[in-house]
Amino acid sequence: MRCLSHKSGLLLVAVLAGASCTDDPAPTGPSSSIEAAPAAAVATSPLSFYQISGGTGRATCGITTDNRAYCWGTGYLGDGPEETFLRSSPVAVSGGHQFRRISVGGHRVCAVTTDNRAYCWGINIVFNADGTAQSRATPTPVDTDLRFLHVSTGFLHTCGVSTANRVYCWGWNGNGDGRLGSTSATTNKPVEISGGRRFYQVSVGNHHSCAVTTSYQIYCWGSNENGRLGNNSPVKSSATPVLVAGARGYRQVDAGFYHSCAVTDTHRAYCWGTGEFGQIGDGNTVNRWEPRLVAGGLAFDRVSAQMTSSCGETTTNRVYCWGFNGYGEIGDGTYTNRPTPVAVAGGRFFTQVSTGNHYTCGVADDTRGYCWGDNQYGTLGDGTTTNRTIPTPMVGPS
Repeated sequence: MRCLSHKSGLLLVAVLAGASCTDDPAPTGPSSSIEAAPAAAVATSPLSFYQISGGTGRATCGITTDNRAYCWGTGYLGDGPEETFLRSSPVAVSGGHQFRRISVGGHRVCAVTTDNRAYCWGINIVFNADGTAQSRATPTPVDTDLRFLHVSTGFLHTCGVSTANRVYCWGWNGNGDGRLGSTSATTNKPVEISGGRRFYQVSVGNHHSCAVTTSYQIYCWGSNENGRLGNNSPVKSSATPVLVAGARGYRQVDAGFYHSCAVTDTHRAYCWGTGEFGQIGDGNTVNRWEPRLVAGGLAFDRVSAQMTSSCGETTTNRVYCWGFNGYGEIGDGTYTNRPTPVAVAGGRFFTQVSTGNHYTCGVADDTRGYCWGDNQYGTLGDGTTTNRTIPTPMVGPS
């Protein structure tokens, strides 16, 4: 899971992880789409979004054009209850904060305010960095004096880029896989990754993370299962950030669950890592240990990688997706897997797209939110729990 900022803002990718990919649900076709109970009428007008973040858990969140945060789905939605029952339409996050970036993880959410302060909520243990092991039902400040440009949260760790262009991570450091970018033990306070480099964007996957330096290089760290670090190395993991293979300049990266994608400074998309469902986008279904060019010759501004699929926004504001499509997350009106990019149906223009746990959401050029794919937990925000194979407009807040 990953989120991207509005076209006029700083690039933000937030990759979010929840369930294990080894427990990936079996594909479902049209006959097994989940039909919702009749939804209550929603009298409010649809929200005007700046950014939407899909997650690999059971929730989705977004920031409106007036800097308010809303969430929908199931779990910790930040509206007060410790764990909210299914909400198929957006609910306001409590606290009255003014946010400008948000990132949804597997069981928690982190966001950055307009004055660059980081807040998190959801299941904690040691992962929300508020200095405690207590889960939080509402936004709680990260225990640090650091100010952040943006944060990216996954299943068991979170990273952020500070206003000084340094990357800090916190949470669980795995079984020595180095997902915090250092040899530090599990920590509930932000710790700078090793190497002393300056970055302008970071993205957190399941057991790995990637970031783009201010000199347009990509470094990744953590687990290297199936090549997700992209450095063409057989090493199992790296606690030290390693340079992605190839002498390209990059403008953005997104770390998915078991694969990653990025956009070069010439607007070409490359992916690497697990590719069994075609999520690499090069027409094959094999793992890639270094970046491979996404087929089709499309020019992309940003890409989003998540569980088993990928999507990208072109320079002409069209959205294309590729990979697994068992729940309609490709958005082309079918349930057919796509090993190369296909245009989402509807012909709309989008300013931002974000993939989630077998679903996808985006912000259209009229600032309205659209989602498609798996909706069993209400993560599409359309007032139902019905799966959608094409972009479907979100309803107003409940």
